[in-house]
Amino acid sequence: MTRKTAVSSAKIEPGSTIAMPPANAEVDSEILLFALPHPILVIGNTGTIVFANAAAEAFFSMSAAMLKRSQIKDVVAFGCPLLGLVEQVQSTSTTVNEYGIEVASPRLSHPKLIDVYGGPMPDDPRNMFLMLQQRSMAQMIERQLTHRAAARSVSGMAGVLAHEIKNPLSGIRGAAQLLEPALSDEDRALTQLICSETDRICNLVDRMEVFGDERPIVKDAVNIHDVLNHVRRIAENGFGRNVRFVEDYDPSLPAVLGNRDKLVQVFLNLVKNAAEAIGDKGDGGRIIMQTAFRPGVRLSIAGSDTRVSLPLMIQIEDNGVGIADHMKPHLFDPFVTTKPSGTGLGLALVAKIISDHGGVIEYDSEPKRTIFRVLLPMQQRTRAANPDQR
Repeated sequence: MTRKTAVSSAKIEPGSTIAMPPANAEVDSEILLFALPHPILVIGNTGTIVFANAAAEAFFSMSAAMLKRSQIKDVVAFGCPLLGLVEQVQSTSTTVNEYGIEVASPRLSHPKLIDVYGGPMPDDPRNMFLMLQQRSMAQMIERQLTHRAAARSVSGMAGVLAHEIKNPLSGIRGAAQLLEPALSDEDRALTQLICSETDRICNLVDRMEVFGDERPIVKDAVNIHDVLNHVRRIAENGFGRNVRFVEDYDPSLPAVLGNRDKLVQVFLNLVKNAAEAIGDKGDGGRIIMQTAFRPGVRLSIAGSDTRVSLPLMIQIEDNGVGIADHMKPHLFDPFVTTKPSGTGLGLALVAKIISDHGGVIEYDSEPKRTIFRVLLPMQQRTRAANPDQR
């Protein structure tokens, strides 16, 4: 499959001019394929892998040498749709595109959702190529837009509830208190029930009023590790006392541009959810708190051509039961919860706070491994003005 540029073996006389190859000269096709950022496989007519680039090595967690000793059916799980696509290209010699294919493999910790582009090699139709493109980043941005829309819907609802519900509830509670002294002990229990239930509804509305607060948050340089350590101490002395905490921090991580109290609220909520997902597992419960610097992630701001860099990654991983499949599409929607006494506002509020910080939140979940991943912008350092400049 390799095509190389022809090189003349003629002797070059001293002082002569070396003619450079034209700009459109052929180059080594393997070098081009190896440099592509997406996983590339070239497969022979017997299903044997004859080429794999560096991105394919990382995708399948296998070296190129090991991949080239394997057949495609040995690399992916039995019944994987990728095998049907390979068979279709080889039988029809046409280019085929498939979107949203789930690829599973013994080498992968969990299935990956990809788009696949396949077709015959132009210089050797006996071989075919596959290009795989993971959809995780595109889905993350799409889901983040959904999270923001959900938060806006709750914001509008919160404004209505604050004005249309809290005022009548105050009147109901006041009337019950006025009636209470003149009632018998049996009837007084009913007025106390009215008061307690109105207080419960008012507390729920107070929590929802947070969504209606559109004021810009006050941001400053925040050490995210101080935030995580504060959250861990709270958890270890309360709801997470039976959980083992593992810290995997990048000590060189720069400051986050954010509000410390609200970031504490975000990660306290995520850690509490992780501890509740673990439940009573004895010494087997584990929560990993990890930070890393991931350059290259950029997000467009609505209504602007500006793209904001989100290099700061903070993730909370637990080995709990995982998220049920029917819950995943609605996880950040308000009033969605599996807890018997939950309100379903915790993750919706988390999504709003992260959005207010200009970041995104995403998750991956399978049994015994759930990760909530937050990407945030960092504090930009401003250079002091040079007094000699005019």
